[in-house]
Amino acid sequence: MSGTASGPVEQRVVRVVLADDQPLVRAALEMVIAETDDVEVVGEAGTGADAVRLAVELRPDVVVMDIRMPGTDGIEATRLVTAAGGPTRVVVLTTFDDDDHVYAALRAGASGFLVKDMALDDILAAVRVVAAGEALIAPSVTRRLISTFAGQAPAPVSASAPEHPRLAAITGREREILTLVGRGLSNGEIAAELVLSIATVKTYMTRLLAKLDARDRVHLVILAYEAGLVSATGS
Repeated sequence: MSGTASGPVEQRVVRVVLADDQPLVRAALEMVIAETDDVEVVGEAGTGADAVRLAVELRPDVVVMDIRMPGTDGIEATRLVTAAGGPTRVVVLTTFDDDDHVYAALRAGASGFLVKDMALDDILAAVRVVAAGEALIAPSVTRRLISTFAGQAPAPVSASAPEHPRLAAITGREREILTLVGRGLSNGEIAAELVLSIATVKTYMTRLLAKLDARDRVHLVILAYEAGLVSATGS
């Protein structure tokens, strides 16, 4: 690609730390990443404690974090990394079908999660998405997450229960959008549902994130569930 009159545009490289106690998993990911021009592995960790240390020392864009690691597990490591307030975002790496700690990992500040049996190219694409500031949680995964881990979250409130205190600051339209986010709809689907432009939906999303002090879309989903706007069946 040719540059402009001011010179070629420099491509941003996403810096990644791989945290997994299985060397083969790390090796497979590193092999795929080595073939790209825009993602690089800057560190590897076999324990949660090492992942936290590398996140502090190297300040990567993304830590791909396994949940089940010896000593400090991925959930606690995620909490420590995100609580540090640095630029690093965490993507949890899990065997989704048998790992009942994903909800806790998201509560700890993870920006999403990957499934170990995903195609490696899809995992790489997901790392780029999270590095760009988005949350990695597809609509179908959102619904499955809520359904699977409903037992670990507070039960939805009844119609006669007091209003969730954090919802007091949002408008009726923002509540509608938060409900649809909780049901797993994308911005495009929300725009179609409410007959709005995608740009308008994005504006509402920005307002919701600010008003609810939410890190990203994942945490809006969690809040929608906890506030009773959606149930475990996605209604």
